[in-house]
Amino acid sequence: MTKSASSDSYAFRLTDSGAATSGVGSPFKSTDGVGEPVVGHVGEMSGGEPRNLVIVVRADPIICGHSTEARNLAEAAIASGFEQVHIVSYPLDVLETSGLPLKPIESVLPYSPGITVHRPAMVGDYKMLDGRLMTAMSGTLVDVIGECRGLTMVMCLYLAPHGQIVMDAVQSLEVMEAAGALEGAERRIVTIAEAVGSDITNVVSNALRSGDMGAARVLLSQFLMHDRPVAVSEYTRELIIASGRQVDEAAGTRFAELLEERVGVSYPAIDTSAYVELSREPEKVDAVLAKRGLERNKYLLFLSRVTPAKGVNDLIQAYRGSTLYGEVPLVVCGTGGAQPGCVELAAGDPNIRFFTDIGDDEKGPIMHGCYAYALPSKPRPEFIETFGIAVAEKMLAGGDGPVVTTATGGIPEATGGHCLEHVPGDVGDLRAKLNELHAMPASARRQLAQKAQAYALRFDRAAVLAHLVANAVVPSEEVATG
Repeated sequence: MTKSASSDSYAFRLTDSGAATSGVGSPFKSTDGVGEPVVGHVGEMSGGEPRNLVIVVRADPIICGHSTEARNLAEAAIASGFEQVHIVSYPLDVLETSGLPLKPIESVLPYSPGITVHRPAMVGDYKMLDGRLMTAMSGTLVDVIGECRGLTMVMCLYLAPHGQIVMDAVQSLEVMEAAGALEGAERRIVTIAEAVGSDITNVVSNALRSGDMGAARVLLSQFLMHDRPVAVSEYTRELIIASGRQVDEAAGTRFAELLEERVGVSYPAIDTSAYVELSREPEKVDAVLAKRGLERNKYLLFLSRVTPAKGVNDLIQAYRGSTLYGEVPLVVCGTGGAQPGCVELAAGDPNIRFFTDIGDDEKGPIMHGCYAYALPSKPRPEFIETFGIAVAEKMLAGGDGPVVTTATGGIPEATGGHCLEHVPGDVGDLRAKLNELHAMPASARRQLAQKAQAYALRFDRAAVLAHLVANAVVPSEEVATG
């Protein structure tokens, strides 16, 4: 596959396997035929470890798995000795009017020194519409990458529109280099696009309904333009390939073949130490619980975005009919479009409590101290859980409380089966699992939680970053023979 009028910057040679192989405990899975870049973007610097990381993402204060992962990858990069680490995101005033669920800005923890977060103001005037943001972000990328030396990993989380923003910046840098507008030491860029699933499937499904296949073809093409296209789970990877197959059938293309060959799996990066260490910080846990009027092992917890697909309504109904009702309260933490309806359904029930302002420093202790954690996620047309970061975070937080969830989407890859599973959307089955949970001895609940914690250690952010780095490096002999 090639893409360039004047150079082979996007030239790929299909190889038998990627640089990292899948294995027990590996956070990154490679597939046969991963495209290896022969010549990197903007110059031909071969080999060497990446020295810089630039991430384009919907960052804090958005309540989103990708915002958490971006923070974790940035922190891991600084800890591992990267020279420059940048996050390019949206202005706060834009986020506040977006309708996306947001944390209270004062509850967002600061980034470590060395991590720079850019929120470029919109450029141009009203005639540019959404282009005002995209142009500003691409321009910031050009400025940031232009100051980097050596190998730079440029990663976009959530493909639309971040993939286009990255490609616009990289192509601009190529033209600038050809025009002699870039000076200094050699630089090389490796682009990584991480798709969560819905960022591709929503566009494809809309295109199939409307018959406008151009948008679907553009999005899949942008995904494949990146040196390393990855998905957040094996389930997501298969979902993306299936979407490519749908486009192929409607448009006579062969995206499914290319996606099958090139897309790998990189599980979300989590700061495992921040959760595991909670077992050695009982005073910290107790202080957070006391602040919220909670007691250890005496509340059933939901903590995630409050949307229809997360199944909070199902949880409220199942809880009220279970033997847990009246024994431990149900605590619902989070915000989202379904939150007002859930409050209405609870109808002032004193056994059901809602918190919409849980900060980053409170999440882990509240997860650690719960009797059990429930995420009754179910497939919906607008959303399906493609991994389940909140589930993995609870598993890492440990404590005595196990996880109650479903096998929806990619959740089984997050849990490894170390949980109580119920049928998605089945209130009766969820109620039965809550009753089963109530009947379990405390030692059995604790043992299940311990096994879950041990499994989830594989999602450590340092390990995830290390595998991304291994796949970003181009062996010097490939450049020489390319």
